[in-house]
Amino acid sequence: MAAMEEKVKRVVMAEDDSDDFQIVAEAIRDLSLEVLLTRAENGDVLMKMLNKELPDVLLLDMIMPLKNGKDCLLEIRQNKKFDNLPIIVYSGLRDFETIEFCFRKGTNMYVYKPHTYSELVEVMEKIFAMNWKQMKYYPKRSDFVLNP
Repeated sequence: MAAMEEKVKRVVMAEDDSDDFQIVAEAIRDLSLEVLLTRAENGDVLMKMLNKELPDVLLLDMIMPLKNGKDCLLEIRQNKKFDNLPIIVYSGLRDFETIEFCFRKGTNMYVYKPHTYSELVEVMEKIFAMNWKQMKYYPKRSDFVLNP
C-alpha cells in the first residue's frame, strides 16, 4: 500500500449524507492509507473549499443540497485553475443521462456507490491505486465507469 500513499494525500468528498462519508472514511482507514479526507456537505461548501486549497482528488456526489454535483462539475471545469483536479463521481445514480453528462463534462471516473462494505473497500482500493497526477483529462469510455 505504500505506493498508493505517495499518489494521493488530500481528498475532498462532496457528500451530504454523513453516513456515506463515515463509511468511506472507514474504508480508507481499513486500507491503511495516509489520506486526509475532508467533507464538503453541499456544493456551496465544496466550491469554497476548492477555492481555498486544491485537493489531490475530488469525490463528488451528484445529489446534494444548495448546489448539486452537475452544477459543481460545470463550475469546476469552466475554471482553468481546476484543470488538473481529478474528479471522481461517487453516486447512487446509474442512469445513462447522468453518466454521459459526467463523461462529456470532464469527470475522470464514475463510481457507483457499492451495496456492501467489502465492495466499498475494493472500490476505494482501485481508486487509490491509480496515479491521478498522471491521469489524462478524458479517460477512455471503457475505463470510465467503475461498477463494484
